Amino acid sequence: MTAREQILGDIRKALKGAAGQPALIEAASRSSLEQLPAPTLRIPRSDRNLYADLFGQKFENLGGKCFRVRNTSAVVPAITELLTQKSVVASNSPFLRKCGITGLPQVHAGFTERDDLKEACASVDIGITSADYALAATGTLVMLASPDEARLVSLLPPSHIAIFPRSRLLANFDELLSILPRPADQTSSMVLITGPSRTADIEQRLVRGVHGPGEIFAVIVDEE
Repeated sequence: MTAREQILGDIRKALKGAAGQPALIEAASRSSLEQLPAPTLRIPRSDRNLYADLFGQKFENLGGKCFRVRNTSAVVPAITELLTQKSVVASNSPFLRKCGITGLPQVHAGFTERDDLKEACASVDIGITSADYALAATGTLVMLASPDEARLVSLLPPSHIAIFPRSRLLANFDELLSILPRPADQTSSMVLITGPSRTADIEQRLVRGVHGPGEIFAVIVDEE
């Protein structure tokens, strides 16, 4: 007797039913599931111009630091102090190239081999990426793994800087699902980053940077 047969047998005994009833119960359950309505996505109708301010507020409440710059030419000056005397790895995002990040002397970029990227990310101070989307309601960065955005860059270095255009801001997770109802069809991994990595032991002592970067920064670019 298999484990499944044992479980179904126990259910039959509990229900005091005949041997043929479980199949009917299973069929009825499947029918009920098929009749369930589609989930309702709740996307607030609010001014999209306010998303950047809301994202920044939520992001900093979680321990991150948010910068807002006017255009791509203002990105490098905004983060120069963060990069001083630091070693950096940047993803292959075209937007980072547009912002001038990959041309900086201390920035290593253009990796195509995973082992080379892994070795670099394990030894640098900062990883710089763009972000596919950002959720204003929770201050969350949405990263879709791809050749342009390798997961290691945002997860392995002790500090992470995400630079993205304001057009990538969404209201909330429901709006994200309205755009990407089946993320697995487009990427092998979708990572949601909400604040620095943190964990707590049994005594609830909070520690940052255990499972990912202990510092995180977001740069929102108003004009692409």
